[in-house]
Parts: sequence; structure tokens; C-alpha cells
Amino acid sequence: MIARLNGVLAEAGADHLVLDVQGVGYLVQVSSRTATAVGAVGGQVLLLTEMQVREDSITLFGFGSGPEREWFRLLTGVQGVGGRVALAILSVLEPGELARAVSQGDKAMIARAQGVGPKLAQRIAMELKDKIGGVALGPAGAPAPAGSADADAVSALANLGFRPAEASAAVAAAADELGPAATLDALVRLALRKASRA
Repeated sequence: MIARLNGVLAEAGADHLVLDVQGVGYLVQVSSRTATAVGAVGGQVLLLTEMQVREDSITLFGFGSGPEREWFRLLTGVQGVGGRVALAILSVLEPGELARAVSQGDKAMIARAQGVGPKLAQRIAMELKDKIGGVALGPAGAPAPAGSADADAVSALANLGFRPAEASAAVAAAADELGPAATLDALVRLALRKASRA
């Protein structure tokens, strides 16, 4: 399994890149967000990757950040969402926006992506709400590591009777505001204020 590639950008398209890694050119499918962020042809690029093996093809997907790859994995776990649809969603919504859309059940926001109709958007919102419900989302919309202040804050709010998705959204908003050095106490207090306003 190829987990990441570090090489020279040989070609760039709207939805793909070719990375030259020691003389081997890897064709990598990417979101338009990642395609825009990598810079000019000839520059050094590091991409996190996810490889999908099908009966008739092997496809490499590339990501500019860990949260983008995590959301790709979550999205492709939903029935009807293939790699290209997941990239289309990640092209219009960054991980933090996608986390908010899912936690709030905002189907219209998810349906902004090309190839995502209302029914599929609803399925994504419903299925992923359950999957991320018990997981704290960090500032960039990535799941927070277990034992982190974010995860502990979500657990604290859940113990106070908040639904998991509400707790995750409130903690993510508090973490965005307070930054990575936030203490558990500060996170819980601000998340409580944000949850009560929602």
C-alpha cells in the first residue's frame, strides 16, 4: 500500500497530478483544492495517498493534508460514494466545513458538490453523523486523537446530556477559537457556551 509520495510535480491538471518520484511518474487523482495548493510544475511536492484496488483498475488518490485524507476515507465508506465523488465533495468543502455540514445535517451544503444529489447528500449526512458523533473533531475537522483535550471535552459534554454530534460541533468551534494550546477546562467552558447558543 502506498501511503505517501514525495517527488517533483511533473504535470498538473484540474483533478490530477503526475508526481515524479526518482524517475517513476505516479498519476494521482486529487481534489481541486489540493491541485491548486501544490504550486507550480517543477516544484517539490509531498502528498498523502490512498490507493483503491478494483477488479479492473488501481487508482491512487492524493491529499494535501491528513484531515482531507481522513474525510476521504469516511466519505468512501458511504454506499454510493466512490473516490471521484468524494474528491468532488472535498473540492467544494474543506474538512472543517464538511464536519460542520455533517454534524448539523446540512444536506444542501453537501449537495453543492458535482455528482451529489439530494438523496446521496442526505445519506452522507446521516451515515457520517453517526460515525463522527462520538469522535471529537479537531480545528481542521479531523478526528481528534483519543485521550486528547478535544476528545475529553466531547466526552464531558456527552456526559452532560448533549448529543454526540452537538458535542463534537461545539468542541470543534471552541478549539478553532482557542487554538491548539487550549486546556480541557477552557475547551469545556467555551464549548458549553457555544452549544447553548446553537
